[in-house]
Amino acid sequence: MARISKFNIKEVFTWQLAKTLAMGQGLAGLICGTAISSQYLATHFHVNTPMLQSFLNYALLCATYSTMLLCRKILRSRWWKYLLLGLVDVEANYAVVKAYQYTNLTSVQLLDCFVLPVLILLSWWILKTRYRPVHYVAVCICLLGVGAMVGADLLAGRDQGSTSNILLGDGLVLLSATLYAVSNVCQEYTVKNLSRVEFLGMVGLFGTVISTIQMVILERGDVGAIQWSWQVGLLFSAYALCMFALYSCMPIVIRLSSATSVNLSLLTADLFSLFCGIFLFQYNFSGLYLVSLVVVLVGFVAFNAVPTPTLQTQQAPTFSPSSSCEEGCYDNPVVTPDITGDEGGSASITTKEEQDEEEDDEEKHGGWEEEDKRTDDQKAVGFSTKL
Repeated sequence: MARISKFNIKEVFTWQLAKTLAMGQGLAGLICGTAISSQYLATHFHVNTPMLQSFLNYALLCATYSTMLLCRKILRSRWWKYLLLGLVDVEANYAVVKAYQYTNLTSVQLLDCFVLPVLILLSWWILKTRYRPVHYVAVCICLLGVGAMVGADLLAGRDQGSTSNILLGDGLVLLSATLYAVSNVCQEYTVKNLSRVEFLGMVGLFGTVISTIQMVILERGDVGAIQWSWQVGLLFSAYALCMFALYSCMPIVIRLSSATSVNLSLLTADLFSLFCGIFLFQYNFSGLYLVSLVVVLVGFVAFNAVPTPTLQTQQAPTFSPSSSCEEGCYDNPVVTPDITGDEGGSASITTKEEQDEEEDDEEKHGGWEEEDKRTDDQKAVGFSTKL
């Protein structure tokens, strides 16, 4: 009751929360753009080339951000870690698109939410994020909103997709959700401790190489069968630009909040696609879509209303900005296990002056202890002499 009496709504609905909500919904709008362009390519022009579409996105990232890293020594120290991260990101995108060939839309929408519990677990383990009960309640509220959306799809008769191999399709969705969670956690660590440009440049570089190899192996015939026209070229360009903007802006939103918070806001992307589909593809409307949107937004606000401290911030360590910190670093970086840093890298950041002060304190402290010990010995000798 005391907490309720001290509740101040201005402390919850802050400018930071409004900015995070607006930027998160902007990301959801970009995902909606990729979904609409992909659906137009598939339904109107019979083009199903997910790797070619991913290649265009990674090529733009490589051309924009990888060139900024040419003068750095990242390739000689952390290249293999970014190679694995690029592989994870490429396969996450490919698996979820491939799943539509084997399972239906309802299964994809439900199982894709598996990314949230995996994200929470990885954030707790790797990033040392400590969630409170309100955060788990907020995630459950968002999942209820997704359930309402799926129910609206069923009532509207929009249970689309294949059922040729539901078990394989569902497995691909779960695999994609897990890979997305790994990629997002690594992204959160990198943009908060290293650099946004480094993450985007290295993922763009290795993503381009991996997607090119995979496209040549798996989609060579499909790409050759494309009947090119200005409409097809426009749709490919729209998809690539939306994905490029999504990848470029997501690290900024993650740096302001967290990977879990961003994925909660992205739950509304399917709803935006549905609203656009009502006008573009003649989908049937259901009032549950609006209910689902409101419920997801309420859960998102509840999740971001209470901060999620890390284990290190609870212990209140002291840091000082590093002169070698790249663009995108926090002034007080989060100390986490080195998943992308150099071997043997130190997790704490201190200056030479702070080290000298610590040594002086230790010497003083040590001298006081020796003096106290000599005083105790003298007292003990005097006491024994009196006896």
